[in-house]
Amino acid sequence: QVQLVESGGGLVQPGGSLRLSCTASGSAFSIYDLAWYRQPPGKQRELVAAVTREGNINYADSVKGRFTISRDNYKNTVTLQMDTLKPEDTAVYYCNAVPPSWYNPNDFWGQGTQVTVSS
Repeated sequence: QVQLVESGGGLVQPGGSLRLSCTASGSAFSIYDLAWYRQPPGKQRELVAAVTREGNINYADSVKGRFTISRDNYKNTVTLQMDTLKPEDTAVYYCNAVPPSWYNPNDFWGQGTQVTVSS
């Protein structure tokens, strides 16, 4: 039922910035827990940042101080602002939305957007 569409990926030099956006269809966006994951080449998918429906935020240690996750419940969007990018940030980034289990037992994923940090 829920569809997630991501945008904002691209090629950037080390030290640069990108902003990823994810827009969700459907209702009740405000009660979803939201997150950004990434999968670097040849590595496992990992959590980058998450924001709960209550507004609690956590980040992976590798991105603390550089990335910022935010949500706009009115626009049904979750954004990942990425600053001071490093080559090791290169990955496919995925938006994830998790409704309360009583509302919908499934979680939802975007199609992924490529972020490449290279000189």
